[in-house]
Amino acid sequence: MKDLFDLTGKVSVITGSTKGIGKAMAEGMAAFGSKVVISSRKADACEAVAAAINESGGEAMAHPCHVGHKDQLERLVAATRERWGKIDNLVVNAAVNPYYGSSLGIPDSAFDKVMEVNIKSVHWLCQMVIPEMQERRDGSIVIVSSVGGFRGTAVLGAYSISKAADMQLARNLAAEFGPDNIRVNAVCPGLVKTNFARALWEDPKREQAVAARTPLRRLGEPEDCAGIAVYLASRAGSWTTGQTFTVDGGVVGCG
Repeated sequence: MKDLFDLTGKVSVITGSTKGIGKAMAEGMAAFGSKVVISSRKADACEAVAAAINESGGEAMAHPCHVGHKDQLERLVAATRERWGKIDNLVVNAAVNPYYGSSLGIPDSAFDKVMEVNIKSVHWLCQMVIPEMQERRDGSIVIVSSVGGFRGTAVLGAYSISKAADMQLARNLAAEFGPDNIRVNAVCPGLVKTNFARALWEDPKREQAVAARTPLRRLGEPEDCAGIAVYLASRAGSWTTGQTFTVDGGVVGCG
């Protein structure tokens, strides 16, 4: 039982992993022994995070990638296999939200971008890694969704639609590839203090108001989401698939 969360020998690809939740998940997985691939759009940011993990005793490589471009995703997968020969765990965290406001005002270009990056790119990346997991009869995929996918919203319509779709994508893949021992789950963070959600928490009064409505009486930190990624990638999560985990301080469950 003491090795239940051990990831030694595993290779994990985490998109959007140079800051926030993705970075915390990558650091957590590396701390439990996994080799990790750090990926985001900016090469210098990828190199910095990978270097920090390597300096702390982990093993990481950097590979910049814009997830909205299929050819870049293909190169990410190919580079990982060239370096380490396989992909055991995939964490799809990268997402965009270029519009905040009424659904009546969102430009087609912004709507399309949200759907392409937050849904289609997830589908693409899963298509690329699942075949080798089938051959090995082992693998874990974590799709980072959001509590925004559970509730209606007047200002984050397209984003919330995409995140609800991510949950269903996880369920569909879990049902289809469970017989191959591939686990697919969704993780739905609440309001975490990241740059991505800065507009929702940087006002102290707004932060206090949100914290007051949260059973644990605080907003999340990126590190609060790291443990669930380790669990799902490890032997501890070997009988867990098709699930949606909310990590939100109790808001959805108690609201």
